[in-house]
Amino acid sequence: MKKQLLLFAFSALALTSCEDDNIQAYELDMMKGDWKTSKTEIISGKDNKTVLSSDTPSGCSTKNTTVFRTDYFTSYTSYAGVGADCQQNGKSEGTFTYNTDTKDLTIKYNNDTELKYRVVILNNTELKLQQLFGNIDVNGDTVVDNIYISYKR
Repeated sequence: MKKQLLLFAFSALALTSCEDDNIQAYELDMMKGDWKTSKTEIISGKDNKTVLSSDTPSGCSTKNTTVFRTDYFTSYTSYAGVGADCQQNGKSEGTFTYNTDTKDLTIKYNNDTELKYRVVILNNTELKLQQLFGNIDVNGDTVVDNIYISYKR
């Protein structure tokens, strides 16, 4: 009886750990690829609904690209210029970690500090992150407001 109970416990543990690995692989597979910023919003920290400001990229910044790979590599490429004359302005490369349980994403570009985010939406065409660093009270209500960055493929 003890052997059967022990076998059952090990089987349950093995199935649980495989399930977590499958979820991690599935979400990393959805995250991989090139993402372009579609919108940045500052939302009231008081109700987490009221939009205080919204910015949509225009001009050369519409070409800015964030890349994620399944080997935990990430990069950000920015563009600048006038009119249709857009040139690569900079490129940062680094690594990231992602926790499927908490949805916490930490990006560490080379020679930079860790940047912490929470994944709010992740599917094949949309990625929305809540920025967890550098947030301030924008509207003066003494509650720190939230920054959300939306990406599209």
